[in-house]
Amino acid sequence: MKIGMVGLGRMGGNMAERLRRSGHEVVGYSRSYTKEASSLADLAGKLPKPAVVWVMVPAGGPTEQNISELTELLQPGDVIIDGGNSNFRDSIRRAEEVQKSGIHFVDAGTSGGVWGLTEGYSLMVGAGEEAFAIIEPVIKTLAPENGYGRMGPPGSGHFVKMVHNGIEYGMMQAYGEGFEILRSSAEFDLDLRQIAEVWRRGSVVRSWLLDLAAHALESDPDLESLRGYAEDSGEGRWTVVEAINTGVPAPVISAALFARFASRQDDSFAMKVVAALRKEFGGHAVKTE
Repeated sequence: MKIGMVGLGRMGGNMAERLRRSGHEVVGYSRSYTKEASSLADLAGKLPKPAVVWVMVPAGGPTEQNISELTELLQPGDVIIDGGNSNFRDSIRRAEEVQKSGIHFVDAGTSGGVWGLTEGYSLMVGAGEEAFAIIEPVIKTLAPENGYGRMGPPGSGHFVKMVHNGIEYGMMQAYGEGFEILRSSAEFDLDLRQIAEVWRRGSVVRSWLLDLAAHALESDPDLESLRGYAEDSGEGRWTVVEAINTGVPAPVISAALFARFASRQDDSFAMKVVAALRKEFGGHAVKTE
């Protein structure tokens, strides 16, 4: 199958390579790479009908701009896939707008990170049945066995991926807190790398995230090369918002999100207030600048 790939960064570039290794033909385009296509118009002109274009650029403005331009360039029956981390409500809106031109819109929640090239990508697809049938050969190639599915209509793929990332926040935070408790033990001088390796085999907390933690600890046992600073890409926030909107209690995911906020504060003013209050009401000792 021949497909266009817009965005050739860490994810898009590896996805294009995985497709090529399996016999698909990929026409790639990005602002910094124009050897295969000099523009979106050039890319669209090089694809057979129905044309399939996978957009793998940052959520928000870049995704909006590319999908808007592709809608003007493609023809009825063609397919636009948004594989980025877009808000599912934006995907529902975009689907309605794109489909006015007779073009299929697909949202493909994509998980796998930089390991996806060799391990495959978990793909959560929101699409109509006709559009899904057109793109399934590509989806099947990108995913490991049984690692993809049609979640429902457009928007559902990004909704499922949003919740997936919210769960990921909670799991990562639990691992982080657990390893810090182990490292802080006054009674034992524990080898965190060894513990991670033991847990990876047979333990009920084993997971791919634990595998990655073991890999990180092997190369840097005390993680001295890193700062305790964690960004969030949006999905955790959106998951918490949806929990509020639907009245679903989500204390673990919410706490994990706020922990990331806390990681960005070198000296939290909130904790200064707490320290000041403890001094005021109880005469407790405080640390000064």
